[in-house]
Amino acid sequence: MNKLFKLLFVVGIFFFCQISTAQNKNDKVNVIIIDAGHGGKDPGASGTISKEKNITLAIALKLGKYIEENLPDVKVIYTRKTDKFIELHERSETANRNNADLFISIHVNASTKKTVTGTSTFIMGLNRADKQLNVVKRENSVILIEDNYQTKYEGFDPNSPESDIIFSLYQNAYLEKSIRLAELVQEEFKEKAKRSDRDVRQAGLVVLWNCSMPSILIETGFITNPTEEKFLNTENGQAIIASAIYRAVKKYKYETEHQNKTVNTNNDITFKVQLSFSSKKIDTNPENFKGIKNVECIEDGRYYRYFTGNTKSYNEIAKLQKEVQKKIPEAYVIAINNGKLITLKEAMQILNN
Repeated sequence: MNKLFKLLFVVGIFFFCQISTAQNKNDKVNVIIIDAGHGGKDPGASGTISKEKNITLAIALKLGKYIEENLPDVKVIYTRKTDKFIELHERSETANRNNADLFISIHVNASTKKTVTGTSTFIMGLNRADKQLNVVKRENSVILIEDNYQTKYEGFDPNSPESDIIFSLYQNAYLEKSIRLAELVQEEFKEKAKRSDRDVRQAGLVVLWNCSMPSILIETGFITNPTEEKFLNTENGQAIIASAIYRAVKKYKYETEHQNKTVNTNNDITFKVQLSFSSKKIDTNPENFKGIKNVECIEDGRYYRYFTGNTKSYNEIAKLQKEVQKKIPEAYVIAINNGKLITLKEAMQILNN
């Protein structure tokens, strides 16, 4: 328990800093970090004709080029531009040092079944679904080949159940914006790039945990599927993937930079505690939510959000959140104004006015 208490204390301090930073950031997208997954001595997943590290680099460089050519006010920074090994903590630290507004990590998925295909976009969060565990284990295991990883990651062990608790506390500061960017990426993959859609997913991924900005990890396809591997190794395939991500970033940038001008300043704000975010509809019975009663489901585009509580008092909802987190550690507070989901920052701005 002493070790867990120490870890939770460290996370608590970090999370407070995350929230403070989130409240003070301008709603601009001026700096974007593009992270080509793996590299150097870490090849990532392997297919029949290629390695993940080479595909991710090719897509990352194309994505950066599209952004630089079409969004001249955006500065693009790469975590790597060559076949170089970069430790996971250094990837997020690069973003933090440069006060980045977005962090985008590019990856390629793998499966024991060669028939599996499709793209998925991950956001930081706690999700114990079995189908996510293989991705989490594979991506997080990279730290095991780093020197002194126990010290660098504050005692984090990718095989320890305590990690679930730690990760659940990191996700809240930029979760809503990360979700929105992830949604836009998947929409572009499905509608324009015509890729098989495996939805937005939450998982405890080390490369995202320390990012002080909205951040996503994109699985661009399956290297273990012969057809998809071939597609991902062509110039045209890489261009299709990169251009889809670019269009999503462009839309996100426009929404983010115009939201303050369009926020309804009428004060009809209510607060709720969000319990879960899913692409599938779940029965709201208490047994599906650790015994929590009065669960409400709201459809949000292609996704479903599950809430409990409904109050105009932030103090009341904060107390409820503490109680709910005893059963669902990843639960967090959201705000709704005139039927529209808004960020806590926007809610506080309206209330203060």
